[in-house]
Amino acid sequence: MKKHASALFVCCCLLVISFGAVQNPFSLQYINELKQESQMVMKEQDPLHEEILAKKEGYEQAAIDARIDPVWKAVPGYNGLMVDVNASYDKMKKLGSFEEQRLVFEEIKPTVHLEDLPPSPIYKGNEKKPMVSLLVNVAWGNEYIPDMLKVMKEHGVKSTFFLDGSWVKSNPTMATMILEQGHEIGNHAYSHPDMKSLTLERMNEELKKTNDVILATLDVTPKWFAPPSGSYSQTVIDQASVHGMMTILWSVDTVDWKRPQPEEMVNRVLSKVHPGAMVLMHPTEPTAIGLEDMIKGIQAKGLELGTVSELMSESRVHHNGVTLDD
Repeated sequence: MKKHASALFVCCCLLVISFGAVQNPFSLQYINELKQESQMVMKEQDPLHEEILAKKEGYEQAAIDARIDPVWKAVPGYNGLMVDVNASYDKMKKLGSFEEQRLVFEEIKPTVHLEDLPPSPIYKGNEKKPMVSLLVNVAWGNEYIPDMLKVMKEHGVKSTFFLDGSWVKSNPTMATMILEQGHEIGNHAYSHPDMKSLTLERMNEELKKTNDVILATLDVTPKWFAPPSGSYSQTVIDQASVHGMMTILWSVDTVDWKRPQPEEMVNRVLSKVHPGAMVLMHPTEPTAIGLEDMIKGIQAKGLELGTVSELMSESRVHHNGVTLDD
């Protein structure tokens, strides 16, 4: 009887030890690692996995560094694309066949960023980014702003409005309306001066007073500065940088201040617009009338519309979950 009891005790002890060994976290980790390795081997031997590996280079694109261009000055970088082979395989394995639409991509950052460059004017976004930004310089033209905002809202377009500081002080309600509709706010100096002709003290006054009134009125600190009439010097660029702003120019001009026929203005813009374009405009009658056709024409070219910040971003453009490329 004692022998049977001893044997039973030993068996119970072995069961407890065996169960404990299996449930031991280190044992479980080891078992999971073996499973994962086995699954990986099976995956890598799958012809579908091999096909994704073989084709991935045809879809990948190198990241583009920000640079100083001899003509366009500072140009932002643009993320590259890398195929996530394992994630792509997981999305295709149920089908058992390669399907381009199920490829999973990862964006790869450039090495050099816009912020790494010395202070320089920016005329356009990266030429590989299928996006356009509308720049609206505001120092007058109140009567046309509501119509422009209405058109942008109807088409889901967000733009960057560069506001004159004295205009903001006189028109806080309209400035607030622009911001509340989701548009970006930039600095357009305080009194619309010829910036490059100013003393250093006056340059700083124009920049600071505008930032101060925008902050007080809208609780926003601009990160972009558009010099009135495009007048700048390296000193202006440097002082804007001191105030935490990069200087924005343009690559396409509506020339709306000359009051052209709206159709003529739209055709001019659409003939010159390009990936990365920044389109200069003002609140004028031709722009208010022609804005909708301009937006539709830009979008018909496969170009998205976004703020300056969105255009300067290295992030790739996506539409309905698909990455857009040139």
